[in-house]
Amino acid sequence: MPRSSGALLAACVFVSADVCRAQDLTPRAYVITPIHTNAVILTYSFKSGSIVFDPTLPITDATGKLSVPVFSAYHTFNFFGRSANLAFNLPYAAGNFQANVNGTQRNVYRSGMMDLAFRFSVNLKGGPAMTAEEFSAWHQKTILGISIKVVAPTGQYDPTVLINPGTNRWGLKPEFGISQRWGKWIFDAYTGVWFYTKNPEFFSFNEYSPGMNTLSQAPVATLETHISYDVKPRLWTSFDWNYWYGGRRSVNKIETAGSLQANSRIGATASVPLNKHQSVKFSYSYGDIVRVGGNYHSIAVAWQYGWLGRPN
Repeated sequence: MPRSSGALLAACVFVSADVCRAQDLTPRAYVITPIHTNAVILTYSFKSGSIVFDPTLPITDATGKLSVPVFSAYHTFNFFGRSANLAFNLPYAAGNFQANVNGTQRNVYRSGMMDLAFRFSVNLKGGPAMTAEEFSAWHQKTILGISIKVVAPTGQYDPTVLINPGTNRWGLKPEFGISQRWGKWIFDAYTGVWFYTKNPEFFSFNEYSPGMNTLSQAPVATLETHISYDVKPRLWTSFDWNYWYGGRRSVNKIETAGSLQANSRIGATASVPLNKHQSVKFSYSYGDIVRVGGNYHSIAVAWQYGWLGRPN
């Protein structure tokens, strides 16, 4: 494979697997609600900025702009006496990426469905399953919870090209979380690990690689913290920060140079109620530490409609 194509292949591993999927910043992920709480959420996020690569690669001036609308749904229920919830996210991506590779300007546009994600969460301490009446008399102190998130390979994927909305592999993230309230302040902290299956058809069946290539990735450890303040019921603001480490990648068992991730993001979130059922959430984040991957400014707006009711 020519050097320029090989460099682009190594670089686009980051673009397809990381740039299109910003690391999560989700305040109050383990704060509970009454059982039979339902919600649908429509989110739009826009990301714009540079992409940082291993300096040994002949790639400069890499940038990207990405629009990601997401449809989400959420439901809470009683799980052996504990408060639990199920959520799923269905994202769509449309983006432009540019880079100078060995002195040649490369431009790529992609759009399509991204991978479907499911999350199951249950509180282990401080979050019993409660009706709306019981919940109104309850006051949060310390909540401990666990969750598992699964990303299914349902997104649009073409093995003959490098950049795809889908990843053509499964992702699994077990996580432990704590939420502690002091008056109107809430401190959240979560730690987890991403595990990935192999992508057996990475950049295959084309003029550069007529056979099949296998992409594998080591686990990625994550840490996420939030400090939020209740201005009044359902109106709150949050300061957000995360860090992740790991994720070395290999193509056909040969490790990709400079693929170790050790990055973090910092940002803020505000949730504003509109009426009894609706609220709007605004968030902004940027790269606090970016050693490799997307150094993006990200702005997101989410509209939520929620209601209480047992499914028929």
